[in-house]
Amino acid sequence: MDNSGAKKTCCESVKDFFTSAKFLIYMGHALSTWGDRMWNFAVAVFLVELYGNSLLLTAVYGLVVAGSVLLLGAIIGDWVDRNPRLKVAQTSLLVQNSCVIVCGILLMVVFQFKEQLVELYNGWILTTCYILVITVANIANLASTATSITIQRDWVVVVAGQDSSKLADMNATVRIIDQLTNILAPMLVGQIMSFGSHFIGCGFISGWNLFSMCLEYTLLWKVYQKTPALAVKAGQKEQQQELKQLSSPKELENGQSPEESSQPLMNENSVVVDKPDSPKQQGLCHQVTEPLRTLKGGWVSYYNQNIFFAGMSLAFLYMTVLGFDCITTGYAYTQGLNGSVLSLLMGASAISGICGTVAFTWVRRKCGLIRTGFISGITQLSCLMLCVVSVFAPGSPFDLSVSPFKDLYTHLMGETTLPEADHILNGVLTVGNSTTDAPAAELPPLQSYMSVSLLFAGVIAARVGLWSFDLTVTQLIQENVIESERGVINGVQNSMNYLLDLLHFIMVILAPNPEAFGLLVIISVSFVAMGHIMYFGFAFKNLGNRLFLCCSPEQKEEMVESPSLPTTV
Repeated sequence: MDNSGAKKTCCESVKDFFTSAKFLIYMGHALSTWGDRMWNFAVAVFLVELYGNSLLLTAVYGLVVAGSVLLLGAIIGDWVDRNPRLKVAQTSLLVQNSCVIVCGILLMVVFQFKEQLVELYNGWILTTCYILVITVANIANLASTATSITIQRDWVVVVAGQDSSKLADMNATVRIIDQLTNILAPMLVGQIMSFGSHFIGCGFISGWNLFSMCLEYTLLWKVYQKTPALAVKAGQKEQQQELKQLSSPKELENGQSPEESSQPLMNENSVVVDKPDSPKQQGLCHQVTEPLRTLKGGWVSYYNQNIFFAGMSLAFLYMTVLGFDCITTGYAYTQGLNGSVLSLLMGASAISGICGTVAFTWVRRKCGLIRTGFISGITQLSCLMLCVVSVFAPGSPFDLSVSPFKDLYTHLMGETTLPEADHILNGVLTVGNSTTDAPAAELPPLQSYMSVSLLFAGVIAARVGLWSFDLTVTQLIQENVIESERGVINGVQNSMNYLLDLLHFIMVILAPNPEAFGLLVIISVSFVAMGHIMYFGFAFKNLGNRLFLCCSPEQKEEMVESPSLPTTV
């Protein structure tokens, strides 16, 4: 009797978990992220293949995507704020997946009939197809941005309720899902394209997005039904009352525990940008300029947030070459690392990132949210010192006597340093339509690998602090921005991230040769340091000398945080 009762209770608990709104959000996010990662990886490969193994279309696509989010981030966020949650989530989901399906079909047509399209109207039909693919793919990315804002920055907060610990756990789980899909999804679609063809790859991605769209739509509807609070967007006064604290009532009775350093920074004196109530009643000029006013209002509102410097510190971390993108992997190839080694390093990076998300939840419980960001910043910077050391270590090609503009000048003059290869990407050599492992550059053993080994050791180790810091700033924004402005503030945050990301690509374009990579590493670490200095200023302004207090379990009850934090930064 007792055992059967316990078994029943256990089964019910498992059933309740798998049918809970929290688990359904995880499932929907996993499906959405899996499709995004497959598409983002595949579209770059498709564009390179279509344009004769040139990076031109890929570069144009990247520029269009970054520029669009930079310009429209605030407007997208404002649209998220103005409309009901379910309508926003469903609309962005449908637009995103429909655009990817259309792109997949277009690419299938181009791959199948490319020779015929080249001959029609001197290739203008083919050029039109390229423009359509980039345009529709950009719309899909904008819709993906809206989905990310509404689900990860709003729905998660509502589902977590007023439990700050639950919100932190949900944010960490979502980030772990991101890390896993970032590795596994490209591997899957890459194998499909390798053993099949690009045509089959396009068809698979289109079919996946059609299946995923239907399932995600159903999951969103179930989450919405299980969480009545999603149907209501509270009024201004209710929002401020709701956002006073995301911790349990027990913690409110006698001061704050250390984890309450995450308490909202927003209060009655915070600046809120008014939005026009009825633009239809205004003149035509007023309606035409409304997007510009929304854009301006969003950036002004972002600037006046108390978490402004925390958000800016996160954006500054995007101005770096110390990540696993095509730039760092391309440099690694020039230093003798092949594709198999790079794939192992990327796996290690993902594991390091997952450790960072797990560490975030533990450190936040022990030290509080704001202190967690400070500790994460110190950890990241300490690890990145290995990258600085690698610049001067044996085997480093760093040489200031070589002009950083040498390769840029060479390419502008129409020359190439690798005439035998059409394209090299992530340690893979592509010649014509065949793909083989690119031979590693001939380097003396051991000593010559010391520099690149230190570089990647620092990059991989720094992921622990990076992802923990990212989660810290994400939760600060979630907890301290009023509900009516969550969309627009997160939209501007995305724009800032893309702006600094664009600057780092421009920096590489200006100094593309391996001899100058050491200079890029030093600049990158400098920007990361500036970002964490801004966060330190934010943390010290809110906690003062208590930022450095020990947070052992014995001292938890003795520490009392200030219940009212500054209203301006």
